Amino acid sequence: MSRFIRLYEKKRGDRRTGSKAFGNLGEALFFGFFFVIGCAAFAFMFWMLLWPEWRANRQFAETTATIEDRTLGVGAASGDSGPTYRPEFRIRYTIDGKTYTQDKVYAVTGIYSDDKQIAQATVDSFQVGQEYPCWYDPINPERVVLVRGYSGWLYLFLLIPLSFIVIGAGGLIYTLLRWNTSAERQAVLTQRAAKLDLFDLDRANREYPTVPADVNVTNSPGTTLAYRLPMVASTGWTLFAVALACVFWNGIIAIFVTMAIRSIARGEPDWFLVVFVTPFVAIGVSLVVYFVREVLVHTGVGPTRLEISAHPLAPGECYDAYLSQAGRLTMNSLEVWLACEEKATYRQGTDTRTETRQVYLERCFVREGFEIHQGLPFESRCQVRVPEQAMHSFRADHNEVRWKLVVKGSVAGWPDYSREFQIVVNPNDGHDQA
Repeated sequence: MSRFIRLYEKKRGDRRTGSKAFGNLGEALFFGFFFVIGCAAFAFMFWMLLWPEWRANRQFAETTATIEDRTLGVGAASGDSGPTYRPEFRIRYTIDGKTYTQDKVYAVTGIYSDDKQIAQATVDSFQVGQEYPCWYDPINPERVVLVRGYSGWLYLFLLIPLSFIVIGAGGLIYTLLRWNTSAERQAVLTQRAAKLDLFDLDRANREYPTVPADVNVTNSPGTTLAYRLPMVASTGWTLFAVALACVFWNGIIAIFVTMAIRSIARGEPDWFLVVFVTPFVAIGVSLVVYFVREVLVHTGVGPTRLEISAHPLAPGECYDAYLSQAGRLTMNSLEVWLACEEKATYRQGTDTRTETRQVYLERCFVREGFEIHQGLPFESRCQVRVPEQAMHSFRADHNEVRWKLVVKGSVAGWPDYSREFQIVVNPNDGHDQA
């Protein structure tokens, strides 16, 4: 009788191959563990910390309370950092003619801190016998706080369970989509999906099925020449991705850096934590530097526009290109290059590897030592010629040949930049398509 999950599949020589279903189950359990832990941690933080803090700030009613006693509460030790502390007060307050007395009152979260000096300073700021504002829960008047406000660090801690949820959910979805599906079946599904033409956009390219469609180029007319070429990667999306990585990474690292700084400030430095967090801080600084560099390029260098007289291109033919570079820049050089890349995807053992190699590069235009004034973009024309024996654009499951025009700029006092524009090269007439 066949079983749904078998530890081993067919025997190959002297060894047995692992079961695909059993492997998928292991992946599902692994990512499911991440997802469950993330959800549980997020639910705990929300219910025990965030929700009470929100209610204290938005729903608690205000009254006055008399301080009857004050003390520095001492909690359990926090690892190697020693005991933890928090301000605690006994207060007396009256609501609708009824008097309440509560002990250990301060903030709604009731969290201890390892900074004794700050906690003691808070205790000293309240005087016994004096009246102070307080806020109580209308549903349960015995629940009362002396301070309100939001703890910013609580929301930084939320990044940890959220990252577990994202990793776990993404892994579960990916595993379920691949559940008990062979590599051959996955390849067939990928091929079928790639061939779908929902909007009939590839009609003009059906003569060459392995040549990429040029609809993304020809659907944008130029102002000077026939077509305006699309940029391969939008700088706006690049900035957004880098900014998101900076916030996510440095937000988590900031928690550990704060802990390390506090341990040093107390005179009890946790050197293990300092050494552990240092390389991660270096990565965070590198992300910030890269983000600043991209911002400088994006804001300091204006938009680059590249137009071409005809499309798709053919080997051996010559085409006019129009270049427009805006901004207020002192240019060391501005160049236009025609480039061709070959991309190959292959399996090496159980890993899938992708290699990209540049097989052709020719400079079509160069201008050195000039200035671009605000509101007056630099404009020029040049000739683009695809070599007669050049390989046409090609796209298959494991191989791809990509042609592009690259604009490279060297700006005085700014980082160099490079912007790529997609083009399609058709086969020669009478040339057998690969």
